Amino acid sequence: MRNSTRSQVDPFIVMDVMDAARRAEDAGRSIIHMEVGQPGTGAPKGATAALAGVLGDNPLGYTVALGLPALRARIARLYGDWYGVDLDPARVIVTPGSSGAFLLAFTALFDSGDRVGIGAPGYPSYRQILKALGLRPVDLPAAPENRYQPVPGDFAGMDLAGLMVASPANPTGTMLGHAEMEALIGAARAQDAAFISDEIYHGLEYDSRAVSALEITDDAYVINSFSKYFSMTGWRVGWMVVPGSHVRVVERLAQNMFICAPHASQVAALAAMECDDELQANLAVYRANRALMLDGLPKAGFTRIAPPDGAFYVYADVSDLTGDSRALAAEILEGAGVAVTPGRDFDPLRGHRTLRFSYARATADIEEGLARLTRFMAAR
Repeated sequence: MRNSTRSQVDPFIVMDVMDAARRAEDAGRSIIHMEVGQPGTGAPKGATAALAGVLGDNPLGYTVALGLPALRARIARLYGDWYGVDLDPARVIVTPGSSGAFLLAFTALFDSGDRVGIGAPGYPSYRQILKALGLRPVDLPAAPENRYQPVPGDFAGMDLAGLMVASPANPTGTMLGHAEMEALIGAARAQDAAFISDEIYHGLEYDSRAVSALEITDDAYVINSFSKYFSMTGWRVGWMVVPGSHVRVVERLAQNMFICAPHASQVAALAAMECDDELQANLAVYRANRALMLDGLPKAGFTRIAPPDGAFYVYADVSDLTGDSRALAAEILEGAGVAVTPGRDFDPLRGHRTLRFSYARATADIEEGLARLTRFMAAR
């Protein structure tokens, strides 16, 4: 049986690293996980308690495609609390994770063959989802001096149909300030390109607050998720905010693609938004881990890094150590018992000389991982 040309997408290399780490653990080895962008904590206790409370008398059937009205209203209130934005809940669409939001956004905004700019390094699934939809991802190599964030000059004259940015970014954790975000929105508008802002790491910030595109314009798609700050990766629930005139377009697509996001996850997500004490305690762990990483990685020999503003990653240029980051990652896993992610996932052109380190796990794991890296690199 034939396969479509659209199905010829690249593998997600971090998943291969995770599988190699699992096999090592199955063989009895102790592995410190710095490869995966997943909180070491689970869903907030209030979220699981809320779901348990409705399981006995609620069939948890389909919801409307746009999501539970109470959840949409609560998400809209978050934009007032965090950004001072008065958001109409009617513009909020609950999705099956941010991945579902990407599918809906790309399908609603673009036609086959359209060119969509994405920053490199960047989240690899942008590129692969665009390819699978018959769209043309255009990598915009972001400069280290711009902290690996795109600037208007990176796509001047490219005739893009869309521009996708992320702040805080994966894999770098760097953020766009208000002026930088505004400049990108203006440059996209000048090309008549749709602007999409991936904000799934909002809430995970250390020295300054992340800027939402909605503080600058209503003419954008904003995507977020309960996976990162709210620590609900496996629940597969996210959201998107779209211009009012696009709601019905996205609703029709959501009805046919997904019917709705999981009802149980929506119940838990609504409760999770009231668990701020627990979520801030998680953030305090990441803050401590970040300090350990910024001190420990250079001591281990990884000196070329852009200090992260948010998320829970450090992106390191390892060109002084190797020309093949995938081989180096495999060497580190075998020799140090630490799983890290090679940069080819995030930057097809330059990723052979970069590594991503995640510090989303418990502080004791980060301390042990850094100690192992230091010993391994000293003996290498």
